[in-house]
Amino acid sequence: MLPPKYQARVVITLSFVVALLLAVYPLPLSWRWWRPEFVVMVAIYWIFTLPLRTNLVLLMLLGLFQDLLEGSPFGQHGLALVIVAYICFLSYQRVRNYALWKQSCWVFVRVGIAQLTDNWVQAMSGSPLSGVMFLYPAFASACFWPVCYLWLEAVRRHYRIA
Repeated sequence: MLPPKYQARVVITLSFVVALLLAVYPLPLSWRWWRPEFVVMVAIYWIFTLPLRTNLVLLMLLGLFQDLLEGSPFGQHGLALVIVAYICFLSYQRVRNYALWKQSCWVFVRVGIAQLTDNWVQAMSGSPLSGVMFLYPAFASACFWPVCYLWLEAVRRHYRIA
């Protein structure tokens, strides 16, 4: 059995590994725009619950690793994660007390900001713009947020992470 300090680190790391695996899990082409942003949602959750154990440098490194996995321009996901995390750090005390449906609306806006950042970086690298389709993952993430939140909350309580 690991000490509680290390057990929390292992659980947080494993939750990000699962999110990265879900981010690259193959889907049919017709569903590719509807994939929720799992890494962003897991980052939002851990910032809500344990803001002192989450930092911007590690999220930037996580985003760079996600860029390598997905083959996107280097720094795209790192920049988006840092921007969203900074906004979350500024407002986590207020938002974590919202009802779950209000949190879903909040997640829609934050993932939309991440998607807007990703779309901007893609445009700067010469890729064609996708119109408003870049907001589909934000909508899917908002719809999936209650499931993600309840699952991570159950994991946190099971391992007694505080």
